[in-house]
Parts: sequence; structure tokens; C-alpha cells
Amino acid sequence: MTEHIFKAWDDALGAKDLDAAMALYTPDTTLESPLVRHLLGTDQGVVRGRCDLRAFVRQVFASQPPERRRFRHGLLTDGTRLTWEYPRVSPDGDQMDIVEVMDLRDGLIAAHRVYWGWNSVRLLQSGAHPR
Repeated sequence: MTEHIFKAWDDALGAKDLDAAMALYTPDTTLESPLVRHLLGTDQGVVRGRCDLRAFVRQVFASQPPERRRFRHGLLTDGTRLTWEYPRVSPDGDQMDIVEVMDLRDGLIAAHRVYWGWNSVRLLQSGAHPR
């Protein structure tokens, strides 16, 4: 089940398929990321609920910098938590360094946390990540 989320989420991200991405989340989901503060101009980096998440992800899909690529190695899971890394160094050069952590419930993403490495933070601070 967790491998399905790993693949389906990446497929939706690559295709920028908003409906496919939202189908992976519970209605009461949360997402935490530095990008929430950046794109929404809020003090907190949390989006609550699938409806608000849809609006946020629409912005994410529209504003990805070229460094936001999808090279990754395998996944780690215990059946209820799914984690993987987008390492900075990829076969095509440096990419945004990000770790994704998802808590799963009933086969869907109930909570999603995105941790940024130094290269991703540098891009955000330099203005290279559009709003």
C-alpha cells in the first residue's frame, strides 16, 4: 500500500495532475512545509484540509523552479509512515534537497511534512523560487 502512494504521488507531481494528487489525501489532511509560508505569505507553514491543500498545490504546480526535479532513491516505511529523500546531488546536477514524510491512514495521506535542505532554503531566500 505504501509503495502505491510513493509511486502515485510522484506520478501526480510529474504530470502536475491536481486531481490525482488530491485523491491521495484524506479530507482532514495536513501539510507542513516552508513553501506554505513562502507562497501563501502566512506566519505558519501549515495547510489544513484537502480543500485548502488543493489551492496550495495548484500554486506549487504553477511555480516550480527548474531545480525542483524528482530524482530520488527508494523509500522507508513501517506501513503507516512513508519517507523518502530527494538528495541535492542527482545525475542531472544539483536539485532541491527535500525529505518527504507522510503519515498514512486507511490507504491515504493523513499528514504530510516536507523538510528542506540547505540548497532548497538557499533557493527560497534568493528569490529563485517564484511565488
